[in-house]
Formats: sequence, structure tokens, C-alpha cells
Amino acid sequence: MIEVDVHGLTQSEAKTRIMQILNSTDKNVYMIRIIHGYHHGTALRNMIRRNFRKHPKVERIEFGLNQGVTELILKGGLK
Repeated sequence: MIEVDVHGLTQSEAKTRIMQILNSTDKNVYMIRIIHGYHHGTALRNMIRRNFRKHPKVERIEFGLNQGVTELILKGGLK
């Protein structure tokens, strides 16, 4: 699992950082946990869920009890 914190980034910066991580992951990574927060609005959360749900490496997106976290479950990753 990889964890990335995008607090304080713009949507563009967060998207770039997440894309870099997705593009550099190998088959041993099964999940990317993205900490985006929610106290200052939902723009980052909404952008992440909208832009990465159909990414070729993403099998599905999971939402936890923590509203400030989104998890990208990757295709073919080892669990």
C-alpha cells in the first residue's frame, strides 16, 4: 500500500502527484490511500473520485468511514 497526502494542494497539483504515483507503481502495490481531507470542502475528494474511477490501473474506488480518505484499489495488485 502507498499513502499520499494531498492536503493543501490545488486540484491540478493533486492530480499530477497521484498520476505520478499510479504511473510508477508495480504489481506489488494493491492500494493507494489518498488523504485529501474534508474540513475545507470536497473539491479534492470529488476530483479524485471523478478522475481516477476509470483509470486503467484502478479496479475500484473505496470510501471508508473517514470522509477525508479515498482508496484506489489497483488491478492485479498483491493483497
